[in-house]
Amino acid sequence: MQRKIVGHEARTNRWGYIFVAPFILVFCIFNLWPTLYTFILSFTDLKGLRTDFNFNGITNYIKLVKDSYFWGALGNTFIIWTFNFIPQLGIALVLAIWLSDIRLNLIGKGLFRAVVYMPNLLTTVSVALLFRSIFGFGAHVTAPANQFLRALGVQDTVMVNGVPTQEAFNFFRSVLFTRGLVSFIQWWVWYGHTLIMLMAGITSIPISLYESASIDGANSRQTSWYITLPLLRPMMLYILVTSMIGGMQMFDIPFMLTDMMGGPDFKIRTTTVYQYNVALGRGANDYAYGAAISVGIFIVTIILALIIFFFLQDRSELKKKKGGAV
Repeated sequence: MQRKIVGHEARTNRWGYIFVAPFILVFCIFNLWPTLYTFILSFTDLKGLRTDFNFNGITNYIKLVKDSYFWGALGNTFIIWTFNFIPQLGIALVLAIWLSDIRLNLIGKGLFRAVVYMPNLLTTVSVALLFRSIFGFGAHVTAPANQFLRALGVQDTVMVNGVPTQEAFNFFRSVLFTRGLVSFIQWWVWYGHTLIMLMAGITSIPISLYESASIDGANSRQTSWYITLPLLRPMMLYILVTSMIGGMQMFDIPFMLTDMMGGPDFKIRTTTVYQYNVALGRGANDYAYGAAISVGIFIVTIILALIIFFFLQDRSELKKKKGGAV
């Protein structure tokens, strides 16, 4: 029998709905509806300055599956994200274990955490423009990197009309350098956030486990390997999935750091940069196909997240659940 809600409880529920309503309204207008509209547009032929469109079924998705540029952009995104995430997690994990070691009892850990986290407070666009100015190239070279190299007598040798000529380095002509710089910026901006998350995970581990291990004669390396890392598995899984989702949406840094099209040779063109160029950039204005690319990115992200969960989930817990269900 369902209990009837009356009196104070009913008034409390009513005020709860009133306070939640603004968030729900804003979410529906600025998040839910644009998402649904994007999905609808992906089945149309809307492009250019038109306001009307016709539904064309899965034509855009067939084009997307056959689009070598999209798959190339997806490969670029995965490469850049991989070279960003591996050092991001590795360095943050080492620092988190080091700063959380009760045996060291380091002084100034709070200040260090604040300093490390500060790059995450900067806008990525401003950071990208900063590094672009540091490694810039032009007729009048004023970039700090090239000024430093010129002071050391180091310059690039290029052929001009068949004559070897010394000039400043055009760093962004190198695919390896540009990919590495984008990965470095991503790492530099986000590893502080990863460090804080890992330290939060470590502090949630019962200190009694470390005390028991210390009494049994375990050193710092052994406690880190046999206690900290296994119990940090859920947190690292969360960081991996959220980092992968953010990596699939990587746009501002490769967009602002290059020619806004992912050069050189389109090797820095991520999926979202490609989507922007198709839907809004350089007069393409193919909104319908841009929407299909957006849905394609969403589907790929879901598939990758499911793969990560499948391979990194705790098998022992699954066996326990299956054993208890029998």
